[in-house]
Parts: sequence; structure tokens; C-alpha cells
Amino acid sequence: MEVAANEETAIHGRWVEGPGAALFEAVESRLGKLPIVAENLGVITEDVEAMRNQFGFPGMSILQFAFGNDPQAPNFKPHNYPRNCIAYTGTHDNDTTVGWWTSGGEGASTRTLEDIGKERTFARKYLGLNGVEDIHWVFIRTLMASVAEIAMFPLQDVLGLGSEARMNLPGTSSGNWRWRFAPGILTEAHGDRLREMALTYDRC
Repeated sequence: MEVAANEETAIHGRWVEGPGAALFEAVESRLGKLPIVAENLGVITEDVEAMRNQFGFPGMSILQFAFGNDPQAPNFKPHNYPRNCIAYTGTHDNDTTVGWWTSGGEGASTRTLEDIGKERTFARKYLGLNGVEDIHWVFIRTLMASVAEIAMFPLQDVLGLGSEARMNLPGTSSGNWRWRFAPGILTEAHGDRLREMALTYDRC
């Protein structure tokens, strides 16, 4: 998107074709291979995916998006992950995993109650839930056990926090980025549990 410097918003912006592969070829020729992650979420064209594959940039897989109506849902199911991807329980733009799981579709949610019901039913089947597990630890274990090269978890998910700890709500201009980590809330027990999973699934 090209937007004039004197514009206050992007409403008068226009799409302009960028340099594409030539940019990354130039970067690599000067700096060598870099640890670049390509955010390939949303509407991504075939030529963009081809360029990502050309340079071997890992894409992103979001587990929260695997069970509902997202067009990319099949790619977000762990059994479909390629090795070269970064798997996330959720990102800074998602609700926390506990918040997502317990949401009733209120507020700014785009999911209807029917959507939520179908999503939860499928997630229970897919993840083998029996109703007593902590959903955030199930998500973390699922990604640890996947073939994804890197598994990422927001700290809020490690701590099992709900929507009150959500980082960002896209499309809103206030109330975001207010959650803060406080000393003492991350305990040795959290570390021990993560370490055990990392050892179990060869991630150490």
C-alpha cells in the first residue's frame, strides 16, 4: 500500500507492486540468510506464496483458527503442518486461548453461538478432550508434539489467563496493549511443565 506522506489515513492509498524477489535477493547477497518469518495469514496470493517458498521463509499456523470457518483452517490443523512453519496457539491479535475457549460470542467477536458450538465440538474431537483438561495446556502440548520447526505460545497462554489479559483487539484504537507481566506470576511449576514437554517432544 502506497500512501502519500501528507495523508492522515490510508483511505487514499493505492496498491503498488513492490520489488518482490529482487528485494530479498539483494538482502541475502549483502547479509546472507536471515531468520525471516512470513506472516501468510488472511488473503495471500499464489505469487506471494511462491516467493515465500522460493526463499524458504517459514509461514505461520494459528491453532485457534484450525477448528472454525477460517478458509485456511485445513492448513492450521497440526496434522497438515509442514516442517518449515512457526506454530502459535494464538498471536497478539487473538484472544487468549482460555478466552477464546470460554467466549460466548459477545462483544466484538465475529463468531456466532452456532459457530462457537461447532468449533468446540470439532476441537474436542480433534484434540481428544474429555472435559477435564486445561485447554491452554492442551494447545501447548499439541503444538509441542507437532512437526512445526518452532512452537510459540503467548505468556498469557502459559499462565492460563482469560480475555482480561488479551493483548490487542484489531480494529480498535484504545484499550489495547495494557496487559503486563508481573514478577512472581510465572513459577517454577510453569517452567517444569514446559521443560517436560520440550524434552518429551525433542524440543530441547
